[in-house]
Amino acid sequence: MRKAQKEQAQSFLKLLDQAHNEIKKAIEQKQIQKAVLLLQDCQDGAIALGTLIEKTEGEGFCTISLLEEYCELVFQIHENLTNNEEANANKIYKSLYRQLIKISNSVQNDITVRKEIVFFPYKASMWDSLESVYLAAKEDPECDAYCVPIPYYDRRPDGSLGEMHYEGNEYPADIEVTDYRTYNLEDRQPDAVYIHNPYDDWNMVTCVPEKYFSRNLRKYTEQLIYIPYFVLNEIEPDNQEAIDGMKHFIWLPGVINANKVIVQSEKMRQIYINEYIKAAKANKLPDEHIDKKMLEKKFLGLGSPKFDKVLSTKKEEVEIPKEWQKIIEKPDGTRKKIIFYNTSISALLTHNEKMLEKMKYVFGIFRENQAETALLWRPHPLIPNTIKSMRPTLWIEYDKLVRNYKEEGWGIYDDTADVDRAVVLSDAYYGDPSSVVQMYQQTGKPVMIQNVELIDLMQAQ
Repeated sequence: MRKAQKEQAQSFLKLLDQAHNEIKKAIEQKQIQKAVLLLQDCQDGAIALGTLIEKTEGEGFCTISLLEEYCELVFQIHENLTNNEEANANKIYKSLYRQLIKISNSVQNDITVRKEIVFFPYKASMWDSLESVYLAAKEDPECDAYCVPIPYYDRRPDGSLGEMHYEGNEYPADIEVTDYRTYNLEDRQPDAVYIHNPYDDWNMVTCVPEKYFSRNLRKYTEQLIYIPYFVLNEIEPDNQEAIDGMKHFIWLPGVINANKVIVQSEKMRQIYINEYIKAAKANKLPDEHIDKKMLEKKFLGLGSPKFDKVLSTKKEEVEIPKEWQKIIEKPDGTRKKIIFYNTSISALLTHNEKMLEKMKYVFGIFRENQAETALLWRPHPLIPNTIKSMRPTLWIEYDKLVRNYKEEGWGIYDDTADVDRAVVLSDAYYGDPSSVVQMYQQTGKPVMIQNVELIDLMQAQ
């Protein structure tokens, strides 16, 4: 039984106890009809309580037989009063009290409280930011954990909602997925809700349905917990210039509305607290948003589950698609060096056509060296949505570049939900600064950040 349900059961018992006192008074005052009506209410209350317990604990649960005995007692008292038999108020009260005590003790001691925790991811490729927490909850014998992927919409250039996407069928095989249409948040009111999308309606690229906005989720749970879907470069808390470049991640609806925010490190926690207080003061939020002691409980530097995922994934356990094998293997059966090429949204939005030229240049280099090296290109999964929404004129050229790369077939194009496979399988990282860099550095393998300006220098020589 859930905590809220047990509290509901105990509330039923308190009401029955109050009713017993009223029945005693009514009988003493010769208000027999009032006592009869109160007994009917007790019968209805006991039936409702029994229904609740049967639903959560099963039909044969021990408390049910005690409730049945209680109902028989109430019925007998009801019949005696209806038939105008002599009634002893104290005796009736004591008999009801004794049976109610048995029921109360059973509810308290026999019914075990179970926690219900639900995870509401939206992009399957971002699931690794929640997975290790979900798996730990699944292993807890006193916890029921649910992974409930939710749909999301593209944003059109005018900001309106476009096509809806649902990626529930793209999760790892060992993750039990619950259909969002069958999980009734309002009825179940889980003990904790985990999210990794902090944007609500602030995102210009995608948007989840309004019922899953953080401001609505917190109405139906005691603990709304936000874990960022990304990891950032570690920053010293006194490096304000670097902080200014990332603080937009701190003032978002999911951060504001969450009861807990779990970030990648203790240093990042301090940055979140300091910048959150500044933003809360600027936006004139209530005291709870500027009280440092409260915020030290809200923000926790427990580390990112993304690190857990990449470090627990073994190369020999990675399933390699057949079409990838053809590109990775040399004619003699040995393996080429695999370079993970990562391109980010921010680089495209910043450099536009220049970034496309850089990518063409990179492809040319690796095409020439394909005999010894395999390029594994994994663009950010939201690049198509973002470019269509924010740089529609750039989309045609970008789409052409992707199609040409795929058709030529000398490199791997990875648009799957599993970024950890690319991290574990590859031998080195090359590409834009992004949260993937932080994950990659955990492996100890080489990392090289691409310089968009370098192509101009090469062409000038």
